Formats: sequence, structure tokens, C-alpha cells
Amino acid sequence: MKTQKLSVQQVCFLLAAVFSVLFLGSCSTLASVTSVGAQIAGGLGVIDQNTADAIAKSSDAIGKAAEEINPEQEYYIGRAVGANILTIYKPYTADPALTRYVNLVCQAVAVNSPRPELFNGYRVLILDSQEINAFATSGGHIFITRGLLDCAKSEDALAGVIAHEIAHIQLQHSIKAIKTSRITQAIVVTGTSAISVAADGTTLGELTDIFDESVNEIITTLVNSGYSQTQEFEADTLALSLMALAGYQPSCLEDMLKVLQQKEKGQSGGFIKTHPSASKRIENINKTVGTYHMADTRQYREARFDALF
Repeated sequence: MKTQKLSVQQVCFLLAAVFSVLFLGSCSTLASVTSVGAQIAGGLGVIDQNTADAIAKSSDAIGKAAEEINPEQEYYIGRAVGANILTIYKPYTADPALTRYVNLVCQAVAVNSPRPELFNGYRVLILDSQEINAFATSGGHIFITRGLLDCAKSEDALAGVIAHEIAHIQLQHSIKAIKTSRITQAIVVTGTSAISVAADGTTLGELTDIFDESVNEIITTLVNSGYSQTQEFEADTLALSLMALAGYQPSCLEDMLKVLQQKEKGQSGGFIKTHPSASKRIENINKTVGTYHMADTRQYREARFDALF
């Protein structure tokens, strides 16, 4: 059966309904209202059923874009990202004592932070790679390569690396990227909806499927391309505070970055690909690192660090 093409007025109705969802009040609530309203209008013959379905699917996509991601969802999203990471890197299992130690440092930083508890806590997995890199996914998953661990010259420097990754988690950088992508995709689906229905009555089934599938692809992209420079600077700034709260020397993050500055010469992969240059990061933290005045207690941690590194 041939589907009726949309009139100009009907296209305008579709776009007005959709953009009211985008720009007014609670997106998720208005999306539901728009979806129901479209179905009623279709039932009354104000618009044809194909148009009603298009409006409903568009508003549902935008409603989904506006959903809050709760701590449990953060955890499972992060675990999915972790599974992707472990298809690229193998976990390092040869030294359980080192893994325990790194996780104890992680807990020391996390427990004194503004967000000490997550759905399933914070945990660090060491990756068996000499590449210098680290990743943090939502829900408390932290991955650090052996190559990066080898760059740490003290427990405080190691705490700086971990604090930086915890900062990404607490600032919800990966979650914010997912939310942005959902909204972008919803707008694409919405615009295509009006066009496709107006042209030949095509429904939005395939497009809305792409919406759901894109989330995992975007998370993988985050791992490969890294966070933005602004987000990296935010994570470094918060890391200084997290280190101080846990009793670590914030200036040791700068020490760690100076080591990385030497390592990045002639390199193109690893942290070079996923992070701003060490010199830019040092310049950023120098704006605030001098505001932390703490007693230097690093000597009390030297023995346990030296026993494992």
C-alpha cells in the first residue's frame, strides 16, 4: 500500500513537535508527551499513522538522550569499555603483590576524595605492555600499563597517576561524552525522520537502531583518541586536590609529568596520542600546585615502594 506523502503543514507539525522537545523544559518528559500526542493525532486522522510513528520515534530518541545515567549504569558502561581494552592489552598477572599495592594506593586516594563510593568501587588493573598509557572508564575502572608504572619514581608519583584517572571518573568525562553523542544522534534521527517520511514514507527503524549501536562505538573512540585537552587539564587540577586530601605531595604529579616529558620525545603512540603534551600539562598545574603547603612525608613511603619497583 502506498504511503501518503506529507504536506508542508504536516512536515512543519513534525518539526515543531520535535524541536519543542529539544528546547523546552525536561527533554525526557516532553518527549513522552510528544510521542503520546503524535499517536493520538494519528488515531484521529490529523496526521497519517506513518507520520505519527516518525514523531514518536524521534521524540523517544531525544528522550533517551536526556536520560540521566545512574551509578549502576556507569559501572556497566565502564565494564563494557574495559572489555574492549582487554582485547588490545593483556592483564599483567605475574606480580599479585604489585597489583595489590597499586590498588591500595588507589583506595587511599579514593577514600579521601569527594566521591569515595561508587556502585562497585574503584579498582586498578595493570596492563602487560611497555607502552606508556593509562585509561579510566566510568564506574571506577582504571587501567595502567607497566610502561607507565616504570616511569613512577615514588609512591607519591604513582598516586599522581592514579589521582588523575580517578579525577576523570569523578568528573564523569566519559559519561558526558556519551550524553553529548546521544543528543547529537537524536537530532540527526529527528531531522532525517521528517525528510524520509516526507519523501517516501520510510520509517525510522534503521536510524533508531543506529542510535543505540553508536554508544559502544563512541566509548571505543574515547579510548583510542583520548579526552579533550580541557578535560585532561581539569583532571590534572582535581588530581592535585585528591593527592593533598590523601596526604600525598601534589608536586609529585609535576615530577611524573617531567619524566613523561622526556619519554615523549620521538614517540607517537600511547599517552602521546591520548593526552596533551607533558609541557602543556605542567604549565597548567603550575597555576595551582604552589597553593598546596604540606609537610613532606615521602620518606615514610619509600621502603614499601622500593620493595616492589
